[in-house]
Amino acid sequence: MTPPWGVELAGWGYYLGRTWQRVRDHTAATALVLDDGTEAAALVAVDLMYADADFTREIRRLACAATGLRPESICVGSSHSHSTPTVAQIRGAGEVDVDYRTWAARQAATAVILAWKQRVPACLSVGKAEVNGWTFNRTRADGPVDSRLGVWRVDDREGRPLAVVVNFQAHPVIAMSLGADELSRDNPGEITDILEATLPGVTALYFQGSCGDVNYDDRWNNPAGCHEPGRAVVGLALQALASARLVEEARVQAVAQTVVLPTRRWTRAEIQTDRDEAEYRLRTHDTTGWLDGLARACVNYPHRLPERYGGDVNQAVRAVCRFGVGWTDDALKDVDSRPETLTTEVQAVRVGDAFLVANGSELFTTLALETRRQWGRDDLMIVGYANDSIGYVPDGYDIERRSYAATQSPKFKNQFPFTTASGDALVQGMLDVLHEVNQS
Repeated sequence: MTPPWGVELAGWGYYLGRTWQRVRDHTAATALVLDDGTEAAALVAVDLMYADADFTREIRRLACAATGLRPESICVGSSHSHSTPTVAQIRGAGEVDVDYRTWAARQAATAVILAWKQRVPACLSVGKAEVNGWTFNRTRADGPVDSRLGVWRVDDREGRPLAVVVNFQAHPVIAMSLGADELSRDNPGEITDILEATLPGVTALYFQGSCGDVNYDDRWNNPAGCHEPGRAVVGLALQALASARLVEEARVQAVAQTVVLPTRRWTRAEIQTDRDEAEYRLRTHDTTGWLDGLARACVNYPHRLPERYGGDVNQAVRAVCRFGVGWTDDALKDVDSRPETLTTEVQAVRVGDAFLVANGSELFTTLALETRRQWGRDDLMIVGYANDSIGYVPDGYDIERRSYAATQSPKFKNQFPFTTASGDALVQGMLDVLHEVNQS
């Protein structure tokens, strides 16, 4: 899925025109098909920052036409590397290249089709490990992180591993220290590469988890240390794979449902305030107090934004204000008529007593942990950035403090902000599909 020259990389400031200049490592779509003879499911990991529901529908359409798969049985998960393109909207932080998007969907569908055609008798084992001390909650001091690492291992009749699936949750932005204009799968690619080198003949898939508020510790964000987290995760994954328990029941089932999430309509006063400031600063070039208004939550660390413009505060402020004009232009078109809800997909895949649940958000840790608590099975895989792209779903803490995730994400996704009830609704939706797939 390596993009052609001129396709932008996504997620690192606004209007940077960040087209890749060097390929550090090639991107891919990697698929695994699980088939019990009656039902089947496909897992496809794509090296993209975001992929939306339309992209997923196209993959499903193409793959289903050439296989016996049902659309709702195909799970498409994005790695969320910020050194790859996006095929879903993220205003100002990576333009969608329409031609690349079409080709990438075909490539992902091809991965599924090839996996379908290469099916062999196999068995599945499932394992888990705890990854402690490598990540932190970037939204609050000593905040929670989900330390659970989940693995699936597929072996052939002779017990040789054919495929492994790894599920962990941390923002993959540490390869940025090697070059912001380099195409790279970042940490997820490093993890799968090491696994494939260590286990010859294996195909490895990485599914991003609930990392809406979680990064690897800052001490690894440098050329000397950026490889350490991947190596640590691989070491623990190999231990989990070695001790994984066999899934006795060879039964595959997949379920997908829509869930309606409550949102809050922007007020016209909120929109006008942002627009007035953006137009004033663009007209006057005044940067006084620029961090107090429109830019207050424009990125996770707003005071560091000028670093992405060579240290030039004026360029950073102009980019933020250009964003402000753009988002208010779109918001004013339908602020009074748009439904005050957002509909998205949740999906569950079951293989015997191994379960995976997927959602299209950048889910916050507290919501992921609540999903684990209520489901009760401690080896559940929770896959984010899957089948849709709805931006951050923050918890009540971040919504109340009007953080980047709560206020800027809906602006760059052209959505209404989520409410304190939105996360609970998404958690309930995931639990509903898990219960449904468990009973079917």
